[in-house]
Amino acid sequence: MTLDYLIKGLLVGFSIAAPVGPIGVLVIRRTLTEGRLSGLFTGLGAAVADGTYGFIAGFGLTSISDFLIAQQFWMKLFGGLFLLYLGIKTLISKAATKEANIDSNGLLKNFTSTFLLTITNPITILTFFAVFAGLGLGQEKTNYLLSSSLVLGVFIGSAIWWLILSTVLNLFRNKITTSGLTWINRFSGVLILSFAILAFYSLF
Repeated sequence: MTLDYLIKGLLVGFSIAAPVGPIGVLVIRRTLTEGRLSGLFTGLGAAVADGTYGFIAGFGLTSISDFLIAQQFWMKLFGGLFLLYLGIKTLISKAATKEANIDSNGLLKNFTSTFLLTITNPITILTFFAVFAGLGLGQEKTNYLLSSSLVLGVFIGSAIWWLILSTVLNLFRNKITTSGLTWINRFSGVLILSFAILAFYSLF
């Protein structure tokens, strides 16, 4: 039974992570310009945020979820401003002429940026509540072992998607020219700015 919920959580985490949004754009761009490890840590930031929201939903922590939902205006505003910053930074960044030397601080920044973007999206927690409610979890008499298995599965499923994406993209990295990397930066920057505009639009 525990394995069953672990697999269900894995499928949920994988399916939530897979659609290409601002996080996916960042993972693609960072993998191609900075390498697989940079792309993977970018994705893991989102995976940890997914796991955090999965934990809140799975264990029925309604007081926390109610507070987060009540603050959705400010969360969306912060997320939109952060996307605006990342979009402009990506748009004006120059293509690397040699392989980037990413240290632990750089990886931590990659991780933190996507963690903040995902955690400030109130739609994420609503999605998890809907999915978990359909599976009969997050209720008053929560089975904590099953909830733990589901939350762990969500994190693993999300992490697997980012591992697959960054690994596959890294295979093509050395075949992309400096000019190609420049266009990837510009295209990624425009896409991220588009997501920022959508975030601001949703405030009204």
